[in-house]
Amino acid sequence: MSYSAQHRIVQTRRPMSETPWFLYLIECADGALYTGIALDPAARYALHRAGKGAKYTRANRPVRLIGVIPYPDRGSATRAEIAFKKLKAAEKRARIGEFAEVAVTA
Repeated sequence: MSYSAQHRIVQTRRPMSETPWFLYLIECADGALYTGIALDPAARYALHRAGKGAKYTRANRPVRLIGVIPYPDRGSATRAEIAFKKLKAAEKRARIGEFAEVAVTA
């Protein structure tokens, strides 16, 4: 018997996460909208505010977390983020109503 037959690695699929991923929308001090994904958008927003988030939000201070849209998994949240980022600024602003508000403590 060969080594590989004796030491076969059984790959198993990871169970689908019960925790949703969120597409979040932040308004920056320069008026721009910043979009990202996270498991905990309020905590991620706090990192952006602390200067430990994305490079863009380190240079353009976030002023408010506009809201979030939940997705069942990371893949669908990522696809939504990519699609949202392709929109023109006016189209993004027109879709703000789709985002659920999130309570954020300062």
